[in-house]
Amino acid sequence: MRKCFVIILLVFQMFTVWADEVRKITLDEAILLARTKSVDAAVVLNELRSAYWEYRSYRANLLPEVNFSATLPSYNKSYSAYQQSDGSYTFVRNNNIGLSGELSITQNIWLTGGTLSLNSSLDFLRQMDGNIGNRYMSVPVALTLNQPIFGVNTVKWNRKIEPLRYTEAKAKFLSETEEVAMLAVQYFFNLLSAREELAISKQNLANAEKLYEVAQAKRKMGQISENDLLQIELNMLTARQSLTTNESTTQNAMFQLRSFLDIEENVEIEPLIPEEIRLGEVNYNEVRSKAMCNNAHAKNIQRRQLEADYAVAKAKGNMRKVNLFAQIGYTGTNNMLKDAYRGLKDNQVVEVGISIPLIDWGKRKGQVKVAESNREVVQSRLKKESIDFYQNLFILVERFNNQREQLELAQRADEIAQRRYNTNVQTFMIGKISTLDLNDSQENKDSARAEYINALFYYWYYYYQLRSITLWDFAGNISINADFERIVKN
Repeated sequence: MRKCFVIILLVFQMFTVWADEVRKITLDEAILLARTKSVDAAVVLNELRSAYWEYRSYRANLLPEVNFSATLPSYNKSYSAYQQSDGSYTFVRNNNIGLSGELSITQNIWLTGGTLSLNSSLDFLRQMDGNIGNRYMSVPVALTLNQPIFGVNTVKWNRKIEPLRYTEAKAKFLSETEEVAMLAVQYFFNLLSAREELAISKQNLANAEKLYEVAQAKRKMGQISENDLLQIELNMLTARQSLTTNESTTQNAMFQLRSFLDIEENVEIEPLIPEEIRLGEVNYNEVRSKAMCNNAHAKNIQRRQLEADYAVAKAKGNMRKVNLFAQIGYTGTNNMLKDAYRGLKDNQVVEVGISIPLIDWGKRKGQVKVAESNREVVQSRLKKESIDFYQNLFILVERFNNQREQLELAQRADEIAQRRYNTNVQTFMIGKISTLDLNDSQENKDSARAEYINALFYYWYYYYQLRSITLWDFAGNISINADFERIVKN
């Protein structure tokens, strides 16, 4: 007996150290913590940041790019072949120092898909052997155009696809943030349900012990049979087993919620039962309209269709390649730096390159057919995904509307079952009902309470699922949005 007392005392002390703080938490607080501190929220945020910087890179690619390149210096001391006037070759010695620098501004041409560059350069050469001296060559300005004639305009397609991709990423971030809230709802109600079961187990055990004491007294007076006494004792043992099981379940549920919300391990969480949101019946057509406007699904469908069209256009452009290269500018050379910028001469280069496959055994034509077939596959998949999306949305709306009624019924059943059990306990005390009737009322009470908590869970879960799909706050009747610039830069 003394050993048992010591063990119980140690367990109590360990539990006191382990959970030295009790924190009451509402569902709204749990959702807020999940959105700001959970690992899942961090993953969602990093995905948004990645999409944001990809979009910034795309935007930067549309602006002029300024580059500076230089060789500081270049030293060359070697032999190279040289053809003489009689046609024979000899080797001549090179021994020089060179410096060069170039400043360029390059701009993509949105309309045509080509590039336009403005360049300025200066080269310096100093001969170290023979006729020692300096030489400068300047290109004060040169304008260069590089333009594919029949190829696909990648800039044009990117201007269609990339903004849509970022809009899709923002909508996906908001939806996944609501999915984090759904996880918080699930873990919150897991703990709430476990604590309710634990409280029921404690109450049932206390009632069972009290009834067993009464039953023992009645048995001594001959008012109940030995079988009824044994049944009540069995109920007491079952209640103790149920209490032990529910204590373990509660600790597991608390550990999961605590880890998910990043709460200290020494904090015991006490979830408070939330009330249902007083919403009327949700209209499917309204929900579908909001989903089409806000959800990432619509943007995803449009983006993938554009990408399939781009793949076809790119394959067709590869069938015949014509590239135009043109340059116009001025250049000058002299032994003196300042004179290298005088007496400038024109410097023009015009070059047209063409690449047309004469015999490729249908390779490029096959690539076009493959791209067209892939586009048809994508279109079929997008059509099926849209059908499934709206079908699942319809089912969700029906479930949410039905759950409102189910919750009201479950709440009423819980109240009635609790009152019936309390009445039956008092009735059993005066010997008016049997143990079977008492057990039946207890089971109904426990079942009704569990059904009410479960109905409340699904009500909230379906509500946040609707928010995730529509990106609409039905309680506040406003759109769900965020300051994305501030979010990604924090």
